[in-house]
Amino acid sequence: MEQVWDDISRAYDHHIQVPGKETHFVILLAFVCSFGFIRTSAHMIRAQVSWWPGNVETKGGTHVHHLVWGILLLISMGYVGISTDIGSPWFELVAIAFGIGMGLTMDEFALWLNLKDVYWQQQGRQSIDAVVVTTTLLVIALLGLQFWIDVYDAALVLAGVQRGNTWIAIPIQLFGIALAVVCFRRGRKLAGLFGLFVPLVALIGAVFPHREPARSTA
Repeated sequence: MEQVWDDISRAYDHHIQVPGKETHFVILLAFVCSFGFIRTSAHMIRAQVSWWPGNVETKGGTHVHHLVWGILLLISMGYVGISTDIGSPWFELVAIAFGIGMGLTMDEFALWLNLKDVYWQQQGRQSIDAVVVTTTLLVIALLGLQFWIDVYDAALVLAGVQRGNTWIAIPIQLFGIALAVVCFRRGRKLAGLFGLFVPLVALIGAVFPHREPARSTA
């Protein structure tokens, strides 16, 4: 176990700390953790678990959605992070609070998109899609542009494309973007998102037949 922690520590130092990506990392971690916590909390409240705290309501009985707290965190922490020149560890704490605000807000993305409470309805799935997309974009930002360039070059080499002929990647990528649009139109958001970067994923998502949900014969 000690060896595992040593490997993790070295990987963190090499890929996160040395390149100066701590802020990206803590925002991503806080975002994922806060989303996981608040989504679990919502299910616990719906299941009426006796020992779990309930919803926050005003004296007038108005339910205060957690996106309200998320928006307040985004506004306040965003302002502090931009307008002040605070050092460590306060800047990291601001980044963590900002990530928590993102998680609270994006968990109810469907509510502020549709301007009504659809959290437990079919439209509520839009929040999950938004969180997946946001997480993917945060990971892309964390890894950096050069990482994806290296991955793309390696994929071309594996496909048998010589480094001097990398111009062929341009039409392939444009074709992949077109297929990604098809995926989005078919409702396959994950395939469309990853297909923007990996054309093969977009191709599979675009041509693979849509499976209808099973119907009960009872």
